[in-house]
Amino acid sequence: MEIKQAWYRISVKALIYNDKWEFLLCKEDNWVWDLPGGWLDHWENPIECIKRELLEEMWLEVTHTSEQPKYFITAHEPESKSRPWRANVFYEVKVKNLDFIPSEECMEIWFFNTETIKDIDVFVNVSELVKQLKEVE
Repeated sequence: MEIKQAWYRISVKALIYNDKWEFLLCKEDNWVWDLPGGWLDHWENPIECIKRELLEEMWLEVTHTSEQPKYFITAHEPESKSRPWRANVFYEVKVKNLDFIPSEECMEIWFFNTETIKDIDVFVNVSELVKQLKEVE
C-alpha cells in the first residue's frame, strides 16, 4: 500500500490505573471504547492537553501526570476517510476522583485489563496499546 502523505494528528491519552492495574476506558456515543484524552492542539504541551481533555470530556480533575510518556503507538484505521493513521502518546495519570459527568465522548467508564478487553469493541489505538502492555506483563 502506498502512503502518499505522512500526516498524523497526535492524540494524548491518559492511562488511569486502579489498584488491580486495570486501565480506565470510556465508552463513546458510537459505543466504541477508548482511553480518555484527545487531540493535541498546536499551542499545547501534552500535559496541558490531558488536563483539558479530561475536564472537557469527563469533568475530571487531573492531580498527577507522569513527566514522560509511557507509550507511543501508531495505528492504521483504514475505514477512517479523514484520518486513517493515528499517533497516540500515553501518559500515566491520576485524577482527584472518578465522579465523571457523561458526555458524547464519555458516556460510561470502566476498568479493563488485557484479558477482559477482548469482550468489548475498542478503537485500533487501544488494541495496539494492549499489545504493548502484554509485552511487559
